[in-house]
Amino acid sequence: QVQLVESGGGLVQAGDSLRLSCAASGRIFNINHMGWYRQAPGKQRDLVALITSGDTTTYADSVKGRFTISRDNAKNTFYLLMNSLKPEDTAVYYCNADITSYGGSGYYTDNYWGQGTQVTVSS
Repeated sequence: QVQLVESGGGLVQAGDSLRLSCAASGRIFNINHMGWYRQAPGKQRDLVALITSGDTTTYADSVKGRFTISRDNAKNTFYLLMNSLKPEDTAVYYCNADITSYGGSGYYTDNYWGQGTQVTVSS
């Protein structure tokens, strides 16, 4: 069974940096595209950054130039480096990935979510 486990959230001050990690485990054959989403209280979950299997990246306008998404295929882990954090970046951050796994009957591709990690930026 495939799982995504996030780490790296916390409480920081405006202008600080944080790096979130998302480690995938299980019978993984290939991790396709990966993304980070965030959800602030009372708001919908929005895409923050996306990286494809070909390393093409996409960012929300609000984080362009401040956040960087990357992946380490050897570790089945991807990251979100967040610089120059602002109070409006406060949210629960979720990782998401399309993963092809294998089992007794063959290969399966499904979409997975991490459990979420809280990021709080104080002014």
